[in-house]
Amino acid sequence: MIKRDGKYEVILKQNMRDGEGEVRIEKLWNEETELKANNRLFAKLILPPGTSIGFHKHENEEEVFVVLKGQAEMNDNGKTEILNPGDTILTGNGAGHSVKSIGNTNLEMIAVISCY
Repeated sequence: MIKRDGKYEVILKQNMRDGEGEVRIEKLWNEETELKANNRLFAKLILPPGTSIGFHKHENEEEVFVVLKGQAEMNDNGKTEILNPGDTILTGNGAGHSVKSIGNTNLEMIAVISCY
């Protein structure tokens, strides 16, 4: 099955997880109707400069972010790190994270949440 860019379901979230601004979520694959694996999210996230996703924990699931474009300030369970294109982060097993788009361009990331 192939999906073309621009054909994804789009969700706009204001103040996601008590963060700032509006996050654009492009659902690359619908976890309920298209994926057989136990995933809660498989999407591209787009955060304009200054936009953030507030701190939250992942219980009984793992989330992977892969930075495609832009720059992220990531709170990795209490430790702040800067992520650039090609960098990844894995959060799970009760740990938490938050992310903020820093710099002058949109932050674009692939996000996958898998449940266990």
